[in-house]
Amino acid sequence: MTTSDFTTTILVDQTPNEVFNAVNNVRGWWSERIDGGTTELNDEFTYQRWELHKCTMKLTEVIPGKKVVWKVLDNYFSFTEDKTEWIDTDISFDIAEKDGKTELKFTHWGLVPAYECYDVCFGAWSSYIKGSLQSLITTGKGQPNPKVE
Repeated sequence: MTTSDFTTTILVDQTPNEVFNAVNNVRGWWSERIDGGTTELNDEFTYQRWELHKCTMKLTEVIPGKKVVWKVLDNYFSFTEDKTEWIDTDISFDIAEKDGKTELKFTHWGLVPAYECYDVCFGAWSSYIKGSLQSLITTGKGQPNPKVE
């Protein structure tokens, strides 16, 4: 099955529970400027990067060691004409054992090439997942955006 939704995958030596815990440590890999809860079902948090991007997420699925899903409740990009991009899309982190390692499959459902932000978001999500989150999982230290920018 082919999908145009943005997806990227990493494979690590850590356990599914270690990957799950790192995913939920959003301040450790995405941004230190996160307001709200990021670990429990129905938690809501807001991310903000300068005046460039602000969004509010709700955790709609939390299965320890297996899956986390965020629903985008609200979103603002300063650089897009369509201010509704991302709203009502879902972001999933699927965790599974694979050949003695742990696979993390990240999918932003609804982030498709037709979106004005797709190229920028493709690069940003790729960097956060394959760079900062993978580093947090494997070394204990990510490269999140600093709280004060």
